[in-house]
Amino acid sequence: MINKLWFYMIVIAVAFAATGKKLEVLTEEMFSSLSAAVELGIGLLGGMMLWCGILKVAEKSGLVDKISDFIRPLMKLLFREIPSKSAAMGAMIMNITSNMLGLGNAATPMGLKAMQELQRLNPKKDTASNAMCLFLVVNAAPIQLLPATVLSLRASSGSVNPGIIIIPAVISSFAAVSAGVIACKLLEKTNGGRR
Repeated sequence: MINKLWFYMIVIAVAFAATGKKLEVLTEEMFSSLSAAVELGIGLLGGMMLWCGILKVAEKSGLVDKISDFIRPLMKLLFREIPSKSAAMGAMIMNITSNMLGLGNAATPMGLKAMQELQRLNPKKDTASNAMCLFLVVNAAPIQLLPATVLSLRASSGSVNPGIIIIPAVISSFAAVSAGVIACKLLEKTNGGRR
């Protein structure tokens, strides 16, 4: 579907450029955009390598485990129907910890694993459980302690102070996840605990 959408957008752009006798301008813009995209990609690659290295050090030093231990009681409170020692709980904690540290790419496999495990615990296989819905909300709007991708984007775009967004990112992500959790819990109560 996306490929078709891109194809039609390109065809429409070329058609408008051809009818307006602006094909030369379109060609120049395509090549200047390609150059900017390559520069941005190289800048992002460097920034991502730096943050991945820092986060690997955090993992080896035990910081990731400490954050997981800190999150576990809160997860038990939010997901009461999920056994605390289950594979689903472990995968959810690893997913949330990875997201908190800005490792969205590492969080994705853990999120998929968590959903698979939550589905195994789900008594109604054709309907998402309350725990699945809540985890989806928490995963879609995670608390970001270190927004590594945004920091890399800002640095590669020439920002004078790329780290200035850390505190606003923490505050806004905390507000987003809080609103999502509250909405899920209210909907749970409104539906009488039904899915």
